[in-house]
Amino acid sequence: MGCSSSSTKTRKSETSLKAALIIQNWYRGYKARLKARQHYALTIFQSIEYADEQGQMQLSTFFSFMFENYAHVHKEELELRNQSLESEQDLRDRHDYVDLIDVPDSYNGPRLQFPLTCTDIDLLLEAFKEQQILHAHYVLEVLFETKKVLKQMPNFTHVQTSPSKELTICGDLHGKLDDLFMIFYKNGLPSESNPYVFNGDFVDRGKNSIEILIILCVSFLVYPNDLHLNRGNHEDFMMNLRYGFTKEILHKYKLHGKRILQILEELYAWLPIGTIVDNEILVIHGGISETTDLNLLHRVERNKMKSVLIPPTETNRDNDTDSKHNKVGVTFNAHGRIKTNGSPSEHLPKHEWEQIIDILWSDPRGKNGCFPNTGRGGGCYFGPDVTSKILNKYEDLMKPGVTNLG
Repeated sequence: MGCSSSSTKTRKSETSLKAALIIQNWYRGYKARLKARQHYALTIFQSIEYADEQGQMQLSTFFSFMFENYAHVHKEELELRNQSLESEQDLRDRHDYVDLIDVPDSYNGPRLQFPLTCTDIDLLLEAFKEQQILHAHYVLEVLFETKKVLKQMPNFTHVQTSPSKELTICGDLHGKLDDLFMIFYKNGLPSESNPYVFNGDFVDRGKNSIEILIILCVSFLVYPNDLHLNRGNHEDFMMNLRYGFTKEILHKYKLHGKRILQILEELYAWLPIGTIVDNEILVIHGGISETTDLNLLHRVERNKMKSVLIPPTETNRDNDTDSKHNKVGVTFNAHGRIKTNGSPSEHLPKHEWEQIIDILWSDPRGKNGCFPNTGRGGGCYFGPDVTSKILNKYEDLMKPGVTNLG
């Protein structure tokens, strides 16, 4: 009897062990399949996300090649164009943009008071939650004031933190206003004790890009030492033409949209290209490459980079003597259709243009090396060895880390 009972228990134990092993093997297989699905889903998502950007870069490269090798501009035509563009530039006076635009008594949206205060931030947040549109007069005034402050800033903003003053770094918002509201709800509004870095790509894709940009600019004007803005690859008028922000502006501001787009082009060019935190952490929208030169990037004239999508060409350099009046960017023809002028990077040397391309477009990868970013079509993929090399080379500027939230 005892032997029979012991044998039964042994069989039950063996059965339980086999069952446990079967369940364990099934669970491990399930986890492996789930991880593989997540990996492939991420790969597909990135392919979809970057597909248009890759096409945009390839298209701009093609047209740049055509322009450099086949475009022949007669001197008299160039002079005529310069005169026209100089006249357009003269219109970019604050008086023409802001002071001549009246805010009617019938306007029931938010009314901003300059100099701006935290009350104006609250006013904007409540108005935008109610889907109100800020009047073009205030939009232009905010953009002009922001550009004026940005022009005084270096290429890299230096930020110091402390145990009692932590820094929040935010990645792409891409016109998603609810995301910004959620960040402020969970983490608090910007203030002297609650600093932020917004690391580029504020606009495009989402339907509320202008609202996000205005909130960030107003917060920056109220707290210029505590809210920091980096340029992303979508702070670029050529990208905006394709990814929705231009259309959004012209839809929401049918009368003054063209003026808003023109001042935005200038504002983008003055955005800092990175933030250095505690002399240890480099925050940039894209990344680095094995040829990244932080000393050069501190000196580059960033305002000459109107768009990263049109590189400098030999034709542009040949015309440098005539180009001081050769303004570039977005204008509108007699039918109100958008056209672009000149080459947005014609005053920037090619090696400097390439440095900024890497800063705005590159992506980190887990394996060592530096190779072309085929996903985006611009910049590179860089590994941990490249990160270590650059940080060691510029240890006086940077110490332990590179942060990428692009």
